[in-house]
Amino acid sequence: MFHMGCRGFFLSVRMRILIVGAGIVGTATAYELARDGHEVSVLEQAASAAEQASFASAGLLAPALLIPWATPTAEGAWARRAGGRPAAMRLVPGAGLAGRGWRWRWRRAARTAQAAARLQALAALGQASLERTRDITQALDADIEASRGTLVLLRNPAELQLLQPVRAVLEGAGVALQEVDAATARLIEPGLASDVPLAGALHAPDGASANCRLFAQLLRQAAQELGARFHFHTRVQALARDGAGVQVAGRQEPVRADAVVLCSGLASAGLLRPLGLRLPLAPVHGYSITVPVRDEMHAPQGSVIDPQHRITITRQGQRVRVSGGAELGHARGAHDEATLRTLYLALSGWFPGGALASSPQVQVWRGARPTLPDGAPVLGAGPMPGLWLNIGHGASGWAQACGSASAIADLIGGRAPALDLSPFAPARF
Repeated sequence: MFHMGCRGFFLSVRMRILIVGAGIVGTATAYELARDGHEVSVLEQAASAAEQASFASAGLLAPALLIPWATPTAEGAWARRAGGRPAAMRLVPGAGLAGRGWRWRWRRAARTAQAAARLQALAALGQASLERTRDITQALDADIEASRGTLVLLRNPAELQLLQPVRAVLEGAGVALQEVDAATARLIEPGLASDVPLAGALHAPDGASANCRLFAQLLRQAAQELGARFHFHTRVQALARDGAGVQVAGRQEPVRADAVVLCSGLASAGLLRPLGLRLPLAPVHGYSITVPVRDEMHAPQGSVIDPQHRITITRQGQRVRVSGGAELGHARGAHDEATLRTLYLALSGWFPGGALASSPQVQVWRGARPTLPDGAPVLGAGPMPGLWLNIGHGASGWAQACGSASAIADLIGGRAPALDLSPFAPARF
């Protein structure tokens, strides 16, 4: 079929495509492929779209490189040069020796020769994804509880120096960043506490946040209107070795397709292992607390980042979400009270009186972010013909989803993606 779209004029062959996973990455991929005219089926083991890692994510879209826990950093530098006790990735019950080894690889990745090039690639992906997210939102005429502007709050000048490498990469990618003093920061965010020490801030006027799960649900509906079918309560047990297809629980015969796109987060590692690809995906658990707005003037207007404690505070419609923490291990599903206390204190400390933290509508969430030790996703062809990978986005799943989905759709459609995907190749592992 001939297809005309914002990617230009191209010849697209209609294919039958299976997508495994219906989080924000899977639903974005389904939308792009259905928009290209393919016959798309999405297989998801949960009861609806965006029920797991995408359920109550921080909501920060941009700048993607500033998202806490998005990329490895030298954690000790914050303690030595900025003072205070910076947030560190915690090992909890269930982490074991594998968790210790993974955390070592994560910290080491910040000091490798590839670190600078990887940051540049991630900045480009983040910018492309932000533009695509906005294009889709406009095309769907959707309200996704978006807010504009991101402030990185700095307690002392040393923190700004620690952010300089990331700042240089972002500015090289075309992200506008402005260094502002404390008074200007409080003009941008009038609700910021006047008695909390603040040396200044880094302001991204084009920064953005929005409701990830809401957007995923809207994408699912839009994909369905384009002909995509979503199958929930459907667990994929294996990838077919003899060609594109999957083995679904409860069915004797594999489900066949022209192509399979793996967007299934942590489960992807188990599905790929029998094919000879061992990806070091780890479930890095984080927390979010979502509370109703109490006072418009005292609540955040956009997004705020506390880099020392790796906490984000985002405005989502009439709610405020504060997010942070990074844990390796299952912890038997238990919440860490110290982390939650830190989040509550951050919200009340930075924006006193802005949110109803004692409301019965408060939502507390702990979710796993499937993460690779270098902080970058895997995008591209898998280890067998017809298999494509779109996994491992970690804390940046929301910020990278639409850009990653667009790139995968280009590859499947035989088009050259606008981005260089070589830094995200699975062969790096």
